[in-house]
Amino acid sequence: MRVPFVDLRRQNELLRPEIDAALKEVIKRGDFIMGEALEKFEKEFARHCGARHAVGTSSGLSALELGMRALGISDGQSVLTPANSFIASSSAVSSAGATPLLVDMDPETYNIDVEDAEKRIRKGTRAIMPVHLYGQPAEMDEVRSLAERHGLFIVEDACQAHGASYRGDRVGSLGDFAAFSFYPSKNLGAFGDGGAVVTNDDDLAEKVRAMRDYGQRGKHNHVLPAFNARLDTIQAAVLRVKLPHLDEWNRQRRQIAGVYDELLQGTGVWTPRCPPHCYHVYHQYVVQLEARDMIRSRLAERGIGTGLHYPVPIHLQPCFAHLGYGRGHFPKAEAAAQRVLSLPIFVGMTEEEAEHTAMVLAELVGAEGG
Repeated sequence: MRVPFVDLRRQNELLRPEIDAALKEVIKRGDFIMGEALEKFEKEFARHCGARHAVGTSSGLSALELGMRALGISDGQSVLTPANSFIASSSAVSSAGATPLLVDMDPETYNIDVEDAEKRIRKGTRAIMPVHLYGQPAEMDEVRSLAERHGLFIVEDACQAHGASYRGDRVGSLGDFAAFSFYPSKNLGAFGDGGAVVTNDDDLAEKVRAMRDYGQRGKHNHVLPAFNARLDTIQAAVLRVKLPHLDEWNRQRRQIAGVYDELLQGTGVWTPRCPPHCYHVYHQYVVQLEARDMIRSRLAERGIGTGLHYPVPIHLQPCFAHLGYGRGHFPKAEAAAQRVLSLPIFVGMTEEEAEHTAMVLAELVGAEGG
């Protein structure tokens, strides 16, 4: 049996008639920029997140950057953000003009270590950016407590966590604003790049709406820094079709994760830990194991695709060498980077595929251990 790491065709084929109809409607209307489908999607996605506003943007990175600019985060300031996230998290801080203040991870959840974050606060630190990595919410009670003690904004990077929740509240409603990505492989994915800022702050939402569209408040009235960072109407139309299915798709992902949890127990494979007050939506199912690269190669030989999220921590990336961090600054993130492996998990994946993947992995780990 061959098991791809991800297969978007299965999801899209299920919805093809609805998607075709939605795309034809946009073409018929001709409102490709800032069109009707975008306005409707923004309202629907805000409601899904339990927030007042959603503002479509060109990517998750642009959502993070514009949201921080709307908060007034800029030169000479810094933002706490995990060292083990995707590069977009820290890059958005830099794009806003601030400095990424990197933080080690909690080895149990992969999310930001709030105790370590507090130790790294310095003069000019304005915000903490918890990343709900792999679809698991960060410990937001701890994040809020730290933010209150030090007067920090909370920026949720929810780019991998569509539909996840913390103590019953959806991510996207837990900070000053949240950023989502609609990259095609995300739990809610478009047919290209896209993102959104989600917030309960009326003023912040208004500023982001203006900045994404050349800083305009009304035609030719450019009052804020200008960006071309709009979510295309075509992408919003696709997302509107998919959004009503998101909760069921997340349930399916959790079902596949449950198969992995059960079959990998006691095999020597470290499986994800999720506290009961967090609703994990498993954008990625990430395990840890020794001899990761060798086992990954052997899985590929057996027809099983895998991914690496992420093999090089942010502080060891060449683009952030100027921050002055080196090997050993974030030992937990560095240790995980050598061991993490993402197993197949996607909409339309069967339990048989998950069982096969788990059994082959367990067999390879056992053989390596022997």
